[in-house]
Amino acid sequence: MLTSLALIFLVGLSMAAIVQQLKLPRIIGMLITGIVVGPYVLNWLDPSILSISAELRQMALIIILLKAGLSLNLSDLKKVGRPAVMMSFVPASFEILGYVLVAPHLLGVNIMEAAVMGAVLGAVSPAVVVPRMVQLMETGYGTKKGIPQMILAGASCDDIFVIVLFTTFTGMAQGGNPQLMDFVNIPVSIVLGVALGAVVGWLLSRFFETAYAHQHCVRNSTKVIIVLGVSFTLMAVETWLEGIVSVSGLLAVVSMACVLKIKSPAFVSKRLSEKFGKLWIAAEVILFVLVGAAVDIRYTMSAGGAAVLMILCALLFRAVGVCLCVAGTKLTRKERLFCVIAYLPKATVQAAIGSVPLAMGLPCGQIVLSVAVLGILITAPLGAIGMDATYRKLLTRENLEE
Repeated sequence: MLTSLALIFLVGLSMAAIVQQLKLPRIIGMLITGIVVGPYVLNWLDPSILSISAELRQMALIIILLKAGLSLNLSDLKKVGRPAVMMSFVPASFEILGYVLVAPHLLGVNIMEAAVMGAVLGAVSPAVVVPRMVQLMETGYGTKKGIPQMILAGASCDDIFVIVLFTTFTGMAQGGNPQLMDFVNIPVSIVLGVALGAVVGWLLSRFFETAYAHQHCVRNSTKVIIVLGVSFTLMAVETWLEGIVSVSGLLAVVSMACVLKIKSPAFVSKRLSEKFGKLWIAAEVILFVLVGAAVDIRYTMSAGGAAVLMILCALLFRAVGVCLCVAGTKLTRKERLFCVIAYLPKATVQAAIGSVPLAMGLPCGQIVLSVAVLGILITAPLGAIGMDATYRKLLTRENLEE
């Protein structure tokens, strides 16, 4: 296992650096590493690490959700208003609708399986989008109309919305034909998840604040371990209550992180966000390399043509959703086009949950994973290069010296 971990970290980071020099997202290099060293090509990874890859991927997902919750500025949503709120769920909903309507005909899956596939592919990638929006805010491109703030805030919530739908759809796919209660459980799962996370986040913030007030120094690294332990417990609560009441563990984790940011002293939430950002560096490598290793490249190539066509069709649905969000705003046609381009890339969420249907034993598991990987390989470079090449032409720069 140690040799496999060494391969994952060293080769994965090396390939990420090479790909970054080509002006492509680092995650592409990590995915390629996983495919090459995985069991379907060179078979260099120990079976013991592959057997726990699902758990490792879930841990990585929890880390990125904690980072997102601790970094999310809720005031950005209020500042930009309706378009930012709509961007957090409308484009993803349109893309999922695209999969439901088209995937049964192109890929031979049923409607429920198409919904699962749409939920996997529906989220935009914070790993690709967030750094570029931060750069735009620092250089003043589009900031006068709040374009990068709108995309940043919307993309952060978009992931959460899609993950909640994915959890619901996979549960319905496992249970056979969807029942009325399956749809009733969606808002129940959301409300209880948010409430549970909010309560736990408030208790944690009080604990950290009390410890600081009484001069009991809780080191930042210790805080990270405590928050991680509580997050794992929240995920377990979802399993414990299964069959009794629906609770979204992932949404509880994000809700806890958001409340921690709001209620904790500013320096505590900032340090926690920084620590989870550093932890994500290692988790990201493990996540993307192991996702690549789970891909049967022969199966992916055989499904390639239809899968690529499906991805492109779904992106058209997504573009319509983005255009609907910015309709009625003061954005120009060029600025609206940039919003469409910025919402193309997929990576983080697809890597985290793309192999879950396969691990759950769903019949559509292999095709969902193949489409997820193809989606990353196509849209991550497309979105990254598209944003980098067009922002100077499509956005107006604000004079920051004034």
